[in-house]
Amino acid sequence: MLDHILLGCDNLDRGIAYVEELTGVRAKFGGVHPGAGTQNSLLSLGENRYLEIIAPDPKQDASLDSRDLGTLTEDPVIVGWAAHRPNIDAFAARLTEQGFALDGPMPGSRKRPDGRVLTWKVVRLRNDTTQLLPFFIEWSSDSIHPSVDSPQGCRLISFEAMAPDKEAREVSGKIMALKLDLPLSLGKHSLLKATIEGPKGRFDVTS
Repeated sequence: MLDHILLGCDNLDRGIAYVEELTGVRAKFGGVHPGAGTQNSLLSLGENRYLEIIAPDPKQDASLDSRDLGTLTEDPVIVGWAAHRPNIDAFAARLTEQGFALDGPMPGSRKRPDGRVLTWKVVRLRNDTTQLLPFFIEWSSDSIHPSVDSPQGCRLISFEAMAPDKEAREVSGKIMALKLDLPLSLGKHSLLKATIEGPKGRFDVTS
């Protein structure tokens, strides 16, 4: 279900160095998101899943990205995640029937350094105040999934959510309705936590 985790930071080179220091694997520049104000570097986390290090693109207006990545001056943090869904148009229609408020399906694209263009569609949930739930993605059939040709050597050990009791009850119901494989436990604050293993060992990162 999990497609990729977004690790946000204020500077892409700093994010790449941070992950390389902890895992021993250096992420590869993926490209820029035109009109979104961001750029990324990628590394594989195993079959059909990857880590996207995302930061402001200095050649674009930083305010275009609602996550305000330029303020993340400390260690990189999880700023979102994506779950894969085939036939995303039908999936979105079902969610709308169930009462979910959505944005999309919306087309997206990114030009790789080799000139190849990747395309996809995404659906985003509105009003996710906890920021624990994913957006949903379907890659076009002619696009190479980034996990295939991104640097290898890392794998995702675990990915989970934590939330206080009241929020946990609300999120738990949505996790079931959305059929997500997302372990949820009680905690003082709402956050996502990923454990990633590379040649140099394991490290944890949270939102």
